Amino acid sequence: MHEKWMQLAIEQAKLGTGLTSPNPRVGAIIVKNDQVLGQGFHLKAGEPHAEPNALAHARSQHTEQEIQGASIYITLEPCSTKGKTPACTDTIIAAGIKHVIYGSIDPNPAHQDNARKVLEQAGITVTSRVLEQACDALIQDFTHRITTGRPWVIAKTAMSLDGKITRPPGESQWLTSPESRARVHQLRSEVDAIIIGGRTLRKDNPRLTLRGEHTHPAKLQPYRAIISHSDRSALPQDLHVFTDAFKERTLVYQDTEFVDILNDLSAKGCNSVLLECGGGLMGQWFDQGLVNECYFFLAPLVTGGKNLAVAGTGAESNQTARKLNQLTYTKINDDVLAHGYIQP
Repeated sequence: MHEKWMQLAIEQAKLGTGLTSPNPRVGAIIVKNDQVLGQGFHLKAGEPHAEPNALAHARSQHTEQEIQGASIYITLEPCSTKGKTPACTDTIIAAGIKHVIYGSIDPNPAHQDNARKVLEQAGITVTSRVLEQACDALIQDFTHRITTGRPWVIAKTAMSLDGKITRPPGESQWLTSPESRARVHQLRSEVDAIIIGGRTLRKDNPRLTLRGEHTHPAKLQPYRAIISHSDRSALPQDLHVFTDAFKERTLVYQDTEFVDILNDLSAKGCNSVLLECGGGLMGQWFDQGLVNECYFFLAPLVTGGKNLAVAGTGAESNQTARKLNQLTYTKINDDVLAHGYIQP
């Protein structure tokens, strides 16, 4: 039975995808007598967490007496310290909740299992690690930043079947279908920064903005991080990223080490970043072992040419090549999306 309600909490948490950084995605469900009294999710850093949002929803439909004695299902161990918002453990205790069930343990060593101690001292029953793997997946980017100090790095590229991004002069910059490009817009809405190289910037003049159905009033335009040998003033100043409404969200890193770029983006509150760079720069990220997740779109074309989707120095052998797990293949129109995670 715990799994049933936790799955509903997971669905709530997913509503905050791309919105909560530097905080994690979290969902909560309040249940009593096998009925849902309230539900909620964390929408934005600095605003109420999932637990008080679920309680507010419950209070809009039920009395305090009806809520007392209920159980609350939370995808992540509730916070036990006061930050920009009150400690959720205090909120839970004050509401008269009698059973707290959560999935993920707080990845921050300074906070791990503190909630259990606080809640049990208040006479509340605590159950943890329910659907833990699914709950952990919700916060993989947050966990990575907390434990390494760097954002989760997602590599996205679109290529021909022979692994090239070659485009003849005068041809469209797109190899894949409109449906695949819509999936890329969804990806952009889920991350906190998009990284490209100066060459891609000059050649394609990309906007790198959120558009269409993948916009949300609470979503900030992701940072647009440009890696270049030139400083900002030496780049063409009429490009979209320097002139549009989000120009303040454009960053230029001149000859900066990738780890230093990630550290800076982490300090700016980024849990995840998306690489949309050319093959040479993309290969360097793989060479340095900094990529965590891959989205490779394959178009039904054989273009040939010298422009590889992923270049760099490359692996010395199959044994040292980057290996992917949890690999899936999805057909999108005539394209194929290969998605997986780099093995640690």
